[in-house]
Amino acid sequence: MMGVRSPIAGVTYPSDARAAAALETGSWIDLTLGDALRATAATYPDRPAYISDERTIDFRALDETTDRLAAALLALGLDSGDRAIFQLGTNVETAIVLIGCFKAGIIPVCSLPQHREVEIGELTRQSGARGYFVQADLGRFDLVGFAAGMVEQHASLRYLITVRGTAPGAHALDDLIAGMPLPAARARLADLPFGSRDVLTFQLSGGTTGLPKIIPRFHAEYLGHSRGWMRCYQITSDSRIIWSLPLLHNAGQLYAMVPMLLAGVTIVLMSQVDVRRMLELIAEHRVTHAVSIGPIAPKLLAYPDIAAHDLTSLKLFGTMSRADNLEAHLGVACSNLFGITEGLLLGAPPDAPVFARHQTQGRSGCPDDEIRLLVPETEQPALPGQMGELCFRGPSSLTGFFNNPAANATAFTADGFYRTGDMMTAHLIEGVTYYAFEGRLRDNVNRGGEKIGSEEVEAFVSRHPAVADAKLVAMPDPVYGEKGCVFIVTRPGMAAPDVAALADFLTGFGLAKYKCPERIETIEDFPLTRVGKVDKPALKRRIAEKLAEESGEGR
Repeated sequence: MMGVRSPIAGVTYPSDARAAAALETGSWIDLTLGDALRATAATYPDRPAYISDERTIDFRALDETTDRLAAALLALGLDSGDRAIFQLGTNVETAIVLIGCFKAGIIPVCSLPQHREVEIGELTRQSGARGYFVQADLGRFDLVGFAAGMVEQHASLRYLITVRGTAPGAHALDDLIAGMPLPAARARLADLPFGSRDVLTFQLSGGTTGLPKIIPRFHAEYLGHSRGWMRCYQITSDSRIIWSLPLLHNAGQLYAMVPMLLAGVTIVLMSQVDVRRMLELIAEHRVTHAVSIGPIAPKLLAYPDIAAHDLTSLKLFGTMSRADNLEAHLGVACSNLFGITEGLLLGAPPDAPVFARHQTQGRSGCPDDEIRLLVPETEQPALPGQMGELCFRGPSSLTGFFNNPAANATAFTADGFYRTGDMMTAHLIEGVTYYAFEGRLRDNVNRGGEKIGSEEVEAFVSRHPAVADAKLVAMPDPVYGEKGCVFIVTRPGMAAPDVAALADFLTGFGLAKYKCPERIETIEDFPLTRVGKVDKPALKRRIAEKLAEESGEGR
């Protein structure tokens, strides 16, 4: 394994010793993602790589198309090591763009279509992005016009590329690919200045403040990280995975992209969550594994016609929670899971003990991962059987947020374990330790897998002329798991806005709509703890009890 070929200022790279150890144990794979696809395409040229209702692309075509795109992007003026903003949906074109960037060494900044001025502006500033990929036919919002406006505002943004459409002043994806012959593309890509230890992607942390933290992930460790979860879930080259959530997410890339590149796994893509169509596709394409991050499992539980669908090909359905209920509903082995972009995935295979699959989030698929449960705000181990803060260190764990020494100073224990802020308990089952999620220390709302930082939203809500102070807490929701409820202290003589008016106010500042509170409660004074801090657990209990009363469960 060579060293880092193109270092990026602000990135904390894993040490040579850590890289060598991970390679020796197989926790890293000494390839780039482009190398992995080339090898897989040579082995399975005619096998479908991606299947969707719109198109299917086999491995040969995917390899050739992404070579041509990678070379075209370099010819356009982007360079290996440049960063690019992404606002794309879940489709084959998004996969092509991501892989083309991986092959060119262009680093995706994993933004989302829902992000607006606040998030895109901050991510552009932090990353120094030069490229911007935007989908022209995604929803009713004018994403292309929005992206063009962001390019005008930020001097670093030089190249706007439209996907599934064209726009004045932008470069169309199809034109870039068509204008680059394959032989010329492969000659251009023959010796680029990056390797398996270089940065692959800039992922985002689900933080608690208005400043998103960027997490660099690397070719070799990302490949090894994905192989670990594949091993845990018993996924082979003959497996098929269905995916309907963003491909830009860490989960999307680890669950629905790297297995395809690395092992020839066919991925069935859905542009949006549609339970009936998902079940039809599982039967039609003999899908073996499904993964639910966010609202998929609750929607499946509410679907009454499960018996009408052939699910006999499914070996495992992974879900964030409620695996016991889902298994009873589907008649398929289900297990809970846990994932964090900072570098830990937990899960359980279909033949794991029932308690492990249903009452815990599983175990790591990487034997080199070290996991500790610590007493919060200390480095003392939690007592056996007691909850503790999940802390971990391993081949794929975060070595440092990008260009953020302040965050790095508090993110780790003295010996380098990353502090997640998630509370867990450990369960020894048949000689294997599994971990059960118990709650969070950090102040955020987990809306169907999207982390919403309470402090960020509170700061924007507090700009409203009727608001003296505001506190956002998570309230239970049957579909998304959690939604945001904001408690507001109003200014004298003024009334709190309603949900729709507040959303208009917040999005007017450029805040993404999914972050807007979905319930408002007025309050005279916030409850306080004994040390005088706002008692957010009390606010959470208050809204949970109120919701139970309204639904009749509190009677």
